[in-house]
Amino acid sequence: MKGDHTKSKSILLVDDEEDLLNMIREILLDEGYSNIISAKDAMDDQYYGFSLGADDYLTKPFDAMDLKLRLQAILRRAYPAPISTVNLKNCHVNFETATVERKGESYPLTAKEFAILKTLCENANRIISIDALCQAVWGDAYFGYDNSLMAHIRRIREKIEENPSSPESLLTVKGLGYKLVVEGGN
Repeated sequence: MKGDHTKSKSILLVDDEEDLLNMIREILLDEGYSNIISAKDAMDDQYYGFSLGADDYLTKPFDAMDLKLRLQAILRRAYPAPISTVNLKNCHVNFETATVERKGESYPLTAKEFAILKTLCENANRIISIDALCQAVWGDAYFGYDNSLMAHIRRIREKIEENPSSPESLLTVKGLGYKLVVEGGN
């Protein structure tokens, strides 16, 4: 069984098989699947499935609506709706047009500013480390981009903040990284 390695989550539907849990272990480890629906209903089998890294384990017999709702929930978690707009304290970021709207003015985002803001928005109201941010923007060869990141952060602050020297939305968390404070977030 081959998985789609371009996706971070997949769904595995399994029916009765000899040596089922060993097959599941191999698939979970080798193919990256993380959800199991199985006819194996012994509690030990379920516990073992979860210990292998499964996020869900549904046993047969099951109601078709239960299966449908679980699959929809799994897909929502695995493929969340893309962020198109974000409201910050002093502005509005539109990812569809790659612009920041502040006080009636529109400020275009460069490709790197867009990538940095998008990554920060996907981690809204949480601290994201400098390394994680650099890796998300520059890929695995991100080493040495710390100063470039700081320059981009400064330019982003000039677009989103009333006073870039005293930011209210894009915060530096000393020794840890950056945090984007999104209105209406946690």
